[in-house]
Amino acid sequence: MILKQLNIYPLLKKYGIKPKKSLGQNFLIEPAGLIKVIEAAELTVEDEVLEIGAGLGSLTYLLAQSVRQVVAVEIDRAMLPPLREALAEFDNVRIVEGDILALHPDDLMQQQNYVVVANIPYYISSAIIRHLMNAHSKPKRVVLTVQKEVAERVLARDGKMSLLSLSVQIFGQVSLAGVIPAGSFLPAPDVDSAVLRIDLYPEPLVLLEQQVAFFKLAHAGFGQKRKTLRNSLSTGLTLPSLQVEKLLSENGIDPQRRAETLTILEWKKLTEAFFAGSE
Repeated sequence: MILKQLNIYPLLKKYGIKPKKSLGQNFLIEPAGLIKVIEAAELTVEDEVLEIGAGLGSLTYLLAQSVRQVVAVEIDRAMLPPLREALAEFDNVRIVEGDILALHPDDLMQQQNYVVVANIPYYISSAIIRHLMNAHSKPKRVVLTVQKEVAERVLARDGKMSLLSLSVQIFGQVSLAGVIPAGSFLPAPDVDSAVLRIDLYPEPLVLLEQQVAFFKLAHAGFGQKRKTLRNSLSTGLTLPSLQVEKLLSENGIDPQRRAETLTILEWKKLTEAFFAGSE
């Protein structure tokens, strides 16, 4: 299918729009980059899509031609008039003003297994995934456009894990779907971006009731990366070092290891033991 592209320049001029650095606004406008996102989402005409950060609607315009319904969430009120004008020809798009973290997915989406596409600041990526995954109405797939170096951190595997990669990978299988040059955005950022595809598990690897304990452990472990787990967890959790050493050793983890060397399964096992001990 050949999709019509949206020309945003008349909208920029008409409404006097200037991207806001405070909201991390870099509009993806180059057709090849937009198509990479569409292809990564692997959409069908029966899909419902939740778009986070619709901006001026370049991606929304393509999505509306590809799926049954698009719910486009935009936090910047100044974007709403041009966004409505850009999408006026479609009756399958619903525009919602607000912060996705303050909106409930169950109120936005009518069916399970919808697809999420988002061009958002990296620092809220894991929070958004956690927010979506713990709702009753869960997506089946999330496609994120993020800075390339951030994508590389999310994709890191055992031995090179970070708090970001761990926070995302407990929710789904992550893969790189493409790279988008900086010049594809308006304004052009300093670095290239990447398209991340996250195929979400039916249930997170860490149970919902244990996630507070999991993130508490993970933040403590990665809070002082150069320290051993014995020391970083003791400091971060304000627990006696001997108690932390016992917790680690009883779960088959050398207290001298560092946080980035643990596998997801080891974090899961450690969380279960920590959660059980704190009940």
